[in-house]
Amino acid sequence: MKDQPKAILAALLNALIVGLSFLFVKMALTAASPLDTMAHRFTVALVAASIPLVCGWIRLSIKPRDMLSILPLALLYPALFFGLQTFGLVYTTSSEAGIITATVPIFTMIMAALFLKETSTWLQKLSTLLSVAGVVFIFAMKGAGVGMGDSIGTVLILLSALSLAGYSVLAKKMTKAFHYIDVTYMVSVIGFVSFNALALIRHGSEGTLSAFFVPFSHSPFVIAILYLGVLSSLVTSFMTNFALSKMEASKMSVSNNLSTIVTIAAGALFLQEQLAYYHLLGALMIILGVVGTNFLGNKQRAAQVGRTPKSPSL
Repeated sequence: MKDQPKAILAALLNALIVGLSFLFVKMALTAASPLDTMAHRFTVALVAASIPLVCGWIRLSIKPRDMLSILPLALLYPALFFGLQTFGLVYTTSSEAGIITATVPIFTMIMAALFLKETSTWLQKLSTLLSVAGVVFIFAMKGAGVGMGDSIGTVLILLSALSLAGYSVLAKKMTKAFHYIDVTYMVSVIGFVSFNALALIRHGSEGTLSAFFVPFSHSPFVIAILYLGVLSSLVTSFMTNFALSKMEASKMSVSNNLSTIVTIAAGALFLQEQLAYYHLLGALMIILGVVGTNFLGNKQRAAQVGRTPKSPSL
């Protein structure tokens, strides 16, 4: 397929941006609440998405009635995925969140098999078990020392991973019915409306509407929200939808191994987060499992195809 290299490049760039997003979420949360961060994030995303539309560089073919069809997609991503991720990062470190999010390919493979009928080989299933073992190893090593806050963060990040896996499977279907640019723009619109509505309702009930834009007086927040809005929301949504329109959902999810590496490195280098040996060993197990899930099965299939006897020509 001539678009396959472009899809792979989009997946790799998406992994790099997502891997750094945990760092910028942490930066944003120092100046704003999780809900305000999400509201400003998608305001910036919608503004950025609307510029090429207003300038006439792109046109949308989607109709207003189609919004109901895309609504479940937008509920999974951005609403649930980013919402759960942002609140989860209040209780856990960005490095640990990145490691947990590495389970997305596992959930994606299972969901893709159930809903998209994508098949997997025994090598892929063994690789999936290795990835799961990596996550279990991290939790087991933390043991009884894990506090309630840590547990809450872990659950929220795991739920965000499930949301992203569900989005990957549903978006694979959606990009067959709608153009990936249309899907990207509508997801930005729904994210803008939902998170701003929730944030304004909260500020209105607390009588703090004047504080809604205060975070923009802090330059680190402005930098973080521009990254999160333009790159980590809009650009990653576009790249994900483009890649899913060209490749299988289970193959697209392999990019999460790179985002995990980027997240761990960013957390250690810029946030001075402490990494224990079991974080690194568990991450290695997850990454090896993810790679095996997506590549070893392909080799086995190719070998099986090569051994399949050809039908005699008539």
